[in-house]
Amino acid sequence: AGTKLKEIFEKIDNLLSGKAVQTGGRVVSVTQHPQGLDFVYYKLAEKFVKQGGEEVAAHRDAAFTIAVVASGIWELHPRVGDLFLAHLHKKCPYAVPFYPALKEGTSVEEYQRMLGYEVKDSKIEEQDHFLKRMSGMICLYAAIIQVQWPHGGKQGKHPHGLNYGWRWLSQMLNMEPLADVTATLLFCFLEVCGNALLNLYKAQFWKMMIFIQEDYVPRIEAITSSGQMGSLTRLKQFLEECLQQKKIPVPKGALKPSFWKS
Repeated sequence: AGTKLKEIFEKIDNLLSGKAVQTGGRVVSVTQHPQGLDFVYYKLAEKFVKQGGEEVAAHRDAAFTIAVVASGIWELHPRVGDLFLAHLHKKCPYAVPFYPALKEGTSVEEYQRMLGYEVKDSKIEEQDHFLKRMSGMICLYAAIIQVQWPHGGKQGKHPHGLNYGWRWLSQMLNMEPLADVTATLLFCFLEVCGNALLNLYKAQFWKMMIFIQEDYVPRIEAITSSGQMGSLTRLKQFLEECLQQKKIPVPKGALKPSFWKS
């Protein structure tokens, strides 16, 4: 509910502003320790990224409620934004976007970690779980760049707005695709952020969509095996429907003004 989200936001903002906050039956303040504020900045940014990899990965609709809080805190406390990007890029290099290359002397296990896989007891997580986590983080990022906290006294420029989404998409399309990963992440990014990018960039954005359909999808197809077609098929259907209907649907979970009355 909107009222609950406001409470959460105010509590985080108060904590970062040095005020005493009640949590878990005790009162805490960042002023209690010389590094208290730095520690809370770091852990909060880490928590936002974790929510992308867990909550948004499991429930795509959750992206916008987490994003509007993260975006608002980022605007008021820019250090959180810097650390959010640092955690995000470490956990999901595709958010840069960057495909780490295997260097001489790097173990397979270490390389898998660099690619974003979780490795426990030398066991690498399953591909489906990996793609779900990466998608969750990219979806959260795609939501953050288009929303702002609507209840501030004076709303300034978005701290990390849609121009970063355009840049991310352009850089992705300048890279050689990876089987499974590229199609999955392009689809979830366009599904969450396509409508907002279209509203801002208009004809330019349609040119990009046509380029993806006519030029980039065949390149993904060329490296995709029959067992990896699911995400590519979803991407192709999405592009086809959007280009046919000449519109990109508003993403599921986007917050309507009525949400804040709940």
